[in-house]
Amino acid sequence: MTPRLIEAQYVRDYILHLRFADGAEGDVDLKDELEGEVFEPLQDPAYFQTFQLHPELHTVTWPNHADFAPEFLYQKLTIPA
Repeated sequence: MTPRLIEAQYVRDYILHLRFADGAEGDVDLKDELEGEVFEPLQDPAYFQTFQLHPELHTVTWPNHADFAPEFLYQKLTIPA
């Protein structure tokens, strides 16, 4: 079953506070995930903050169509590094 992201808030730098439908929530640092052409614009902290919670994909997206799979975000939140 795909996790459903229901809330995302900017914390600081490249950190988002995420809350999933099953109650899992916490901060996720995406700084080390911003590699590759589509993620390059997100390295600008001001642009990083332009994310939105996509109502159909249940994940965060940016105006340049960058996004992270909700499964990936859930795993970063629930599995210690």
